[in-house]
Amino acid sequence: MKTNYIKISSLSVFISMTLLMGCVGDLDVKPNDPFLTTSDKVYTTTESYKQGLAKLYAAFALTGQKGPAGAQDVAGVDEGFSCFVRSLWYMQELPTDEAVWTYPNDANGTIFNLHYNNWLPSDGIPTALFARIMNVAALSNEFIRATSGKTGDTEIKKFQAEARFLRALAYYFGIDLYGKMPFVTEADLPGAFFPPQKTRAELYAYVESELKAIKADLGAPRFEYGRADKAACAMLLAKLYLNSEVYINQPKYTEAITQLNEVIAAGYTLAPKYANLFRSDNNTNNTEIIFSQNFDGAKSQAYSIVQVMINGNAGNGGWSGLRTTSALVDKFPALTESRAIFAKEDKGQSKAIGAVNKSTDGYGIYKFRNISSTDVVAPNDATGFPDTDFPMFRLADAYLMYAEAVLRGGTGGDVTTALGYVNAIRTRSGDVTAGNAPGAIVANQLTLDFILDERARELYWEAHRRTDLIRFGKFTGSTYLWPWKGGVAAGASIEAKRVLFPIPAADLGSNPNLKQNDGY
Repeated sequence: MKTNYIKISSLSVFISMTLLMGCVGDLDVKPNDPFLTTSDKVYTTTESYKQGLAKLYAAFALTGQKGPAGAQDVAGVDEGFSCFVRSLWYMQELPTDEAVWTYPNDANGTIFNLHYNNWLPSDGIPTALFARIMNVAALSNEFIRATSGKTGDTEIKKFQAEARFLRALAYYFGIDLYGKMPFVTEADLPGAFFPPQKTRAELYAYVESELKAIKADLGAPRFEYGRADKAACAMLLAKLYLNSEVYINQPKYTEAITQLNEVIAAGYTLAPKYANLFRSDNNTNNTEIIFSQNFDGAKSQAYSIVQVMINGNAGNGGWSGLRTTSALVDKFPALTESRAIFAKEDKGQSKAIGAVNKSTDGYGIYKFRNISSTDVVAPNDATGFPDTDFPMFRLADAYLMYAEAVLRGGTGGDVTTALGYVNAIRTRSGDVTAGNAPGAIVANQLTLDFILDERARELYWEAHRRTDLIRFGKFTGSTYLWPWKGGVAAGASIEAKRVLFPIPAADLGSNPNLKQNDGY
């Protein structure tokens, strides 16, 4: 990814001081005196507002103001694993059939609790992401306050809509992972107070209303890579609606289809070759990615999940931290297809996992790579940090969501169209030419069970799996077992409470308004 996070300047320091959250900045920060600097002095031009907006985007991918380590944004958590998208990935992938981690001492010795589905309120990774969600909300609130009254400028109006989108995205992950969250908006001025806790249903209603309110003010689809546009907003609404039965016990599949029709009509197209979606030039080699977290090995360094997936996967010359289970591998009828990007026996890996902490047990995955679509090593590879971006939303996901919503009874779509979308994914033109496309299916194969497995084949290691398994009723209990589920080699039932993570113990201790999730 060659595009920087616009440019983050001393605006970030001003924002952080007003939030009383410690210094928030970036690589080129030039500190202002926080006692002399106010928003009217910092935000003087449209460009200065754009620089302030950059920090909000960076809050999902970067961790502090000194590159990958130093002067971190959020105190009290490890700067490396607390990167928003990295903690999110750990919580969405490690508790499932898609990912295995080698080193038990990581995250202060608690990372295996994610594997074994026995996490505690004191565990580091759920605590870190909880803090990151609130950090995004607080930064966004300050920016929204600073842009209030300035929205006569169409660009600043767009910036404010993007800030509201990013805040809604953060709260969406709160809904999905924790259920209920402390809640602050731009109406809550910085200072010492205890934020109230909103229920899952209350947060759902808020996120839905925010996304509906801002969509018209966001940029047209594909107006600038890496920034939230109208299609990204529709995609997030569609995800909210697709999971509505889980979140608020109300089906909203018709509403999901309405939003997905907007996404699909927005001009995004499938990448001809699946593998190129995860290469170092994925910002330029396709028009499938709708919203991404962007990285540059020189300009935006972080110990992100992309860095971990590229440098830390087993069987590909890395430090062998990540592998996968046989449950994912066995979902591929042929390991020669384009999406089965595994390090297998020829790389010294076995499919079975006898011990979670044995790096050669379990196939490695080298789906994400720091080489270009033409197999050229990324120019910043020597830094140890990738140029490869992380796709959060992409068109193939929208196609599969559409098919699922239709099969679940949503109106506004049809099975014939759904089948066409699924087969478009399975017959990407470049993969067909290469002879490794998985191939089309016929109508009677298009079932909900097929969709769940196809989502695994298409979207593995993209931070969707836990949410998918919960929506299909296969995460907790014993309906579906995978190796080491519940801490048992053959897999074991896990408690129903595990559909949510606990509210972190540290937050419960510091905010009397917070109540713990049931069972914790």
